[in-house]
Amino acid sequence: MSTETAPRMSPAEAKRQYLEVFQTELPTTLKVMKAYPAGKDGFQPHEKSSTAVRLVHTFSRENGAVIAALRGKWKIPPSFPPAPPTYAEAVDAYERGARELIRTVESAPDSKLLESVPFFTGPKQMGERRILDVMWFMLLDSIHHRGQLSVYVRMAGGKVPSIYGPSADEPWV
Repeated sequence: MSTETAPRMSPAEAKRQYLEVFQTELPTTLKVMKAYPAGKDGFQPHEKSSTAVRLVHTFSRENGAVIAALRGKWKIPPSFPPAPPTYAEAVDAYERGARELIRTVESAPDSKLLESVPFFTGPKQMGERRILDVMWFMLLDSIHHRGQLSVYVRMAGGKVPSIYGPSADEPWV
């Protein structure tokens, strides 16, 4: 079905769906974060790769972008706080920020999700995007980064937990 003929859900339904998916993915993301071995905060698999601390901080930055958009404080270029000094602090910041994101989405007027903000539409390209679309972009990008983090866990000597199915370290049968 094309998007032109697909039935549109109401902003309230879209908010509910987003929150359900975010809250379903949150424990899995935290499980992967907490599987990372202690003492390897600066691990970096390649010189162009982020350190483990910076990679985990990316999740907080993405949640912060959603919060800023919903509060009318989004701007390009965005302004994000620097990464915490330790991996544990980055995980704690993510956990706090995720709870704040949930509260912010829950309390936002449904109509806010349909408002537009400037956002990237391609390499060095900007355009207007609905806040709802930015919310989904950030959530899906976080899921992508969670996959990256699972590789960091393995490379740093940790045990990779199951994500959407069994892993070598957490079989289901």
